[in-house]
Amino acid sequence: MKNYFYAIIMAAFVFGCKSEPKEEKVEELTVYTHRHYESDQALFKLFEKQNDIKLNVVNASADELIQKMKLEGKQSPADVLITVDAGRLYRAKSEGLLQPISNKLIDSIVPANLRDTDKQWVGLTKRARVIAYSKDRVDPKDLSTYEDLTSEKWKNKILVRSSSNIYNQSLLASLISNRGNDFAENWANGLVENMARTPKGNDRDQVKAVANNEGDLAIVNTYYIGKLLNSEDESELEAGNSVGIFFPNQDTSGTHVNVSGIGVAKYAPHKENAIKFIEFLLQEEAQKIFAGSNYEYPINKNVEPAKILKDWGSFKEDTLQLNELGENNKEAVIIFDKVGWK
Repeated sequence: MKNYFYAIIMAAFVFGCKSEPKEEKVEELTVYTHRHYESDQALFKLFEKQNDIKLNVVNASADELIQKMKLEGKQSPADVLITVDAGRLYRAKSEGLLQPISNKLIDSIVPANLRDTDKQWVGLTKRARVIAYSKDRVDPKDLSTYEDLTSEKWKNKILVRSSSNIYNQSLLASLISNRGNDFAENWANGLVENMARTPKGNDRDQVKAVANNEGDLAIVNTYYIGKLLNSEDESELEAGNSVGIFFPNQDTSGTHVNVSGIGVAKYAPHKENAIKFIEFLLQEEAQKIFAGSNYEYPINKNVEPAKILKDWGSFKEDTLQLNELGENNKEAVIIFDKVGWK
């Protein structure tokens, strides 16, 4: 009997000493993103499925995300930051929120002028800032350059959003780089004098204002036109169809181009997954989704733009190193304030 109880005690001891089965570690990636498009949601799901990596997505404005990363410091869960406009990416870099990455695949896909010179961010998609003109009231033969928008013939005819908008700040920053501060200030002043109304609304609103005969020309990003032309809202569809697209500066510097882009967070807990994510977003499958769903120009040269964009024709791009948009942002803001661009 004594041996029986001894056996039971030993069995219980052995059983109790058995280690619990280890749970498999779930691979993760935390994405801080300013973008809010359906194309991105589709890509996030596709990445999770193909790589068995769980994405934790935090959506907010660029300013909110940058401030959040600053406050979180070394404890930040962010692995990557996605935002629009090189000016914002440059700001995140300047705030010490990103880290350099060296990757041959990424460098082979993204042109040098569309990625940070210190390898802290890269472009994912392109958008051109163009002139949308009234098909009824403007002969495109009268259009030529951004600089020409200050001429007398466009008095009270130009529609454009506020100077607080990063897209306009970057456009002016490009003129500072290409033509110098004095020229940029004169241009901004001349454009203010030719405005049809005090700036308000987003790029879509400028096109709608052209359709409503409030002005003849609007300065807009190309993808907004693509969205209008594919809208289920009849008024937006009509607005999109009321304008033609003109690519300025084809005989000089080329049309101003900017990017949506991504950088690896300085304290990324999952750096390897972050780089894998960037590689995924730059390859053909993902680039086709960006191009087809959001009407942005693909970064990957092996992917064609959406049909709407192809119908507008090819164009010469300004090949300015986009870091300069961030470097000249402060001066652009000072100029806007000086000339009274609201």
